[in-house]
Amino acid sequence: MSQRLILAINPGSTSTKFSVFEEDMLLFEKTLRHSADDLKEFDKIADQFNFRKQLIMDELSVRKVDLARIVAVVGRGGLIKPIESGIYLVNTRMKEDLKEGVSGSHASNLGGLIADDIASQLPNATAYIVDPVVVDELQPVARLSGHPLIERRSIFHALNQKAVARLYASSVSKNYEDMNLIIAHMGGGVSVGAHRKGRVVDVNNALNGDGPFSPERSGGLPSGQLTDLCFSGKYTYSEIMSMLSGKGGMVAYLGTNDFIEICKMADDGDEKAQLVREAASYRIAKEIGAMAVVLEGRVDAIILTGGLAFQEDNVRSIKSMVGFISDVVVYPGEDELKALAFNGLLALDGKITVRVYE
Repeated sequence: MSQRLILAINPGSTSTKFSVFEEDMLLFEKTLRHSADDLKEFDKIADQFNFRKQLIMDELSVRKVDLARIVAVVGRGGLIKPIESGIYLVNTRMKEDLKEGVSGSHASNLGGLIADDIASQLPNATAYIVDPVVVDELQPVARLSGHPLIERRSIFHALNQKAVARLYASSVSKNYEDMNLIIAHMGGGVSVGAHRKGRVVDVNNALNGDGPFSPERSGGLPSGQLTDLCFSGKYTYSEIMSMLSGKGGMVAYLGTNDFIEICKMADDGDEKAQLVREAASYRIAKEIGAMAVVLEGRVDAIILTGGLAFQEDNVRSIKSMVGFISDVVVYPGEDELKALAFNGLLALDGKITVRVYE
């Protein structure tokens, strides 16, 4: 009897990652990097739908994957309405909210849409999303921003943060729900979460204006100067939003969102690249320090993860600043594809409840 196949899809701001699992065994994984030049022709993230979907379908064809054996297509969750952690069927309401971007625009919005489109063309497949970036476990005090018209939102790399948290807890023979952890996901965006006993009680909005800057996001900016920029008459609304997410951060300073290239520039003596790299590490360390306060100093471990965790100078710099708080553990890259596929398998076997988005 043929084994079931699961296709996992994870669109990020600077990459499209996907994999095929046969039951719980990885058959192959592919990461396609997208430079600023690759994406410059698309005005909006939604316009990248066909571009990214076709890349996936082309690879499945090259690998001669039997599409009829795919029973689940699991996409990374996007910016829908705040919801509880878990696995969800992709339904009409969800697709409408992903297309509209009810909580913002991000490449992860394409995850559920691409998953649903591919599943609809296959004879035996169902589309799901897992732990979207809008998973919301904030404690009430963390929601206040300083003005009642602006509430702090939980938008972060929930899937990877939850996955590496459980992976680390297992490695030390503990339950995630019994630990206090600070997890910094460092990728196209940077999110730093305070995990208290299995819940992310505080985290920066990694999408559009909170926390450390990243390869293409500005992070938290001085609000008065940002207001001046908005009303200067020099920029449109969309141009300002692009400065915050897409054309901010490292790409604004150095013209590239490739952290590997930036590190090479710095190592080759480019003083501006050296300063930007140092500042990026500095801002991440500051955010980790803030989350240590949230956990009242009781921190079992600090976990560094995401693509930027592959760069030793970045990791070394952050460790030197936050090592006094707790042990620092590094999980380079992310476990998101495995987490997507594993949740899909559990759903297929009836071992977890599939939620309905409303």
